[in-house]
Amino acid sequence: MQREFQLDEIQAVAQQLVEEYPTHRCFAFYAEMGSGKTTLIHALCDNLGVKDNVSSPTFSIINEYEIPLSKQRIFHMDWYRLKNSEDAFEAGVQDILNNTDDYCFIEWPEIADEILPKHHVAVKLSLINEMTREIKTISH
Repeated sequence: MQREFQLDEIQAVAQQLVEEYPTHRCFAFYAEMGSGKTTLIHALCDNLGVKDNVSSPTFSIINEYEIPLSKQRIFHMDWYRLKNSEDAFEAGVQDILNNTDDYCFIEWPEIADEILPKHHVAVKLSLINEMTREIKTISH
């Protein structure tokens, strides 16, 4: 997927992302601060039916959300405060990354991208202007 979108289209972009990658469970979000990573992840959670309050896990590193009517969960991770893959292991991300049933949405994956699962989607967001973003995805 590659397209520009307005922020008011973010729910449609989230739906398209889930539809385009129906078997993928791990999504790594690469973008500069303020580009909308957390906003897009919030839209993805909405699209998957999450009723919990979705917020950035900057301080907790990992937030977990239940998907109602499903046994699946969503693990929303923010690796911004980690230094490297060793920090990620100590934070307990490896078990989550190895779980192929639950969704995993990772902000700032470049800090330890060598530990990402073999099959994941790299989501690159670019800031075009205040209301416009570009999304590019690459399936691994």
